[in-house]
Amino acid sequence: MSIGKVYIVGAGCGDYDLITLRGIECLKKCDTVVYDSLVDNALLEYTEDTTEKICVGKRAGKHSEKQSTINNILVEKAKSGKTVVRLKGGDPFVFGRGGEEVLALQENNIPYSVVPGVTSAVAVPELAGIPVTHRNLSRSLHIITGHTAQDTLPDNLKEYAKLKGTLVFLMGLKKLPQIVQGLVENGKSKNTPAAVVSNGAYAVNQTVRGTLENICSLAEESKVVPPAIIVVGETAAFDFSPTLEQPLKNISVTVTGTQRLAHKLSKQLSILGADTRHLDYLNVIEYQSNPLFEQALNNINSYHYVVLTSMNGAEIFLKRLHSLKIDIRSLANIKFAVIGTGTASVLEKYGIFADLIPKVYTSAELGRLLVDSVEKSDRLLILRAENGSKELTEILDNGGIKYSDIKTYDIQLQGDSQSCMVDTDFITFASSSGVKSFFEKGYSISSKTKIVCIGEITARALLQHNIKEFNIAKTKDVHGVVNAILKTANCGADT
Repeated sequence: MSIGKVYIVGAGCGDYDLITLRGIECLKKCDTVVYDSLVDNALLEYTEDTTEKICVGKRAGKHSEKQSTINNILVEKAKSGKTVVRLKGGDPFVFGRGGEEVLALQENNIPYSVVPGVTSAVAVPELAGIPVTHRNLSRSLHIITGHTAQDTLPDNLKEYAKLKGTLVFLMGLKKLPQIVQGLVENGKSKNTPAAVVSNGAYAVNQTVRGTLENICSLAEESKVVPPAIIVVGETAAFDFSPTLEQPLKNISVTVTGTQRLAHKLSKQLSILGADTRHLDYLNVIEYQSNPLFEQALNNINSYHYVVLTSMNGAEIFLKRLHSLKIDIRSLANIKFAVIGTGTASVLEKYGIFADLIPKVYTSAELGRLLVDSVEKSDRLLILRAENGSKELTEILDNGGIKYSDIKTYDIQLQGDSQSCMVDTDFITFASSSGVKSFFEKGYSISSKTKIVCIGEITARALLQHNIKEFNIAKTKDVHGVVNAILKTANCGADT
């Protein structure tokens, strides 16, 4: 077996879109990803479904793997021939212990590469409106760890107190009083501007500004929580906060459903400034042993239409064509009917453009469109989830349409049931199965949380669980949900 390789990748310092394009490309091709708790979980969705995902902690105050254990994981996975990504918050070499991991790889002759990341030492103050340097005011930047492995104060506080540039302390919130005391006692003026920035690169963040004289009391009053960065120096008095505000700033949204739709929706909401949280309790289970499916694909030319009712179904269809080595040119005489533009977009990536899309994205409307469009002699191949809507086939039966209805995957609950109340400003549901699984899982919804769902079938599922107040997206896609949230939050719509 040939030896694998390791990419040590900086994930940036907050939201997923602060990673580099090179880092994303590494995630797309890796067999194993070893990641920190501070990494935005949305980044994991760039990996394949089969990618092994190993969380090694590294969050203040919580359990994390020892560095030696992490090193061993990287070495063992690479020795087994795997392509490994070590995904680290910020930049690997800015107090990220990436150097220790490189040494371990060198000792074991494992090929590796390092991908830089946006470091919180510069980006977090910047996003809070604090420049770490400024002409004629601060010409140097000093990045200092505020928390050592021995849980002691940073070394050389006496020397830091004499520096005229900007001091940035990482991971130092617990030691803030001691850091301030050490700087003042060693000559730094108590009137020196200072700031504490918490969650600086996320949608929900907090900045406390003051001076060395009062920054501790201000941070305590504001209940600042880690991860936080301390900035000391004249530039901390600046407030260059962005004046362009996103329409969903300070709005929190819980997104439910499978990864594919949730990732797409979360991305759109994040662009608009929302604090998004993915409640990941559903898995797409593709049926690996499926003789009827494979037989239908091997005889694909006996059908006149392929009918797809979801993005997941479209992906599985194309994936199985590839695994069976069926040339896409064999589909030349086949028409495609899909439930909506999202499913159509999956086909378009492969140069296939849907022939039939209903104006209203429901199984019933798709069924009626097919009855009106196909010939009585045509044969349809329907590929969909295990518990697909009965309305589609009932309408086809009533219309005398011949079809094969093959189940290619199932949506299943993952993890153990748990009692948890969602208390964000909004929660979204994309399917009736998502609603059913949500309540089966033991979740509940707070009285302040507004509900947005896709379609009447999903709405009926909510009613069955005694949920009577909700908003139905006008269009049954991501944009419909986004616009419903914007409208309900009084932010306008049609983005």
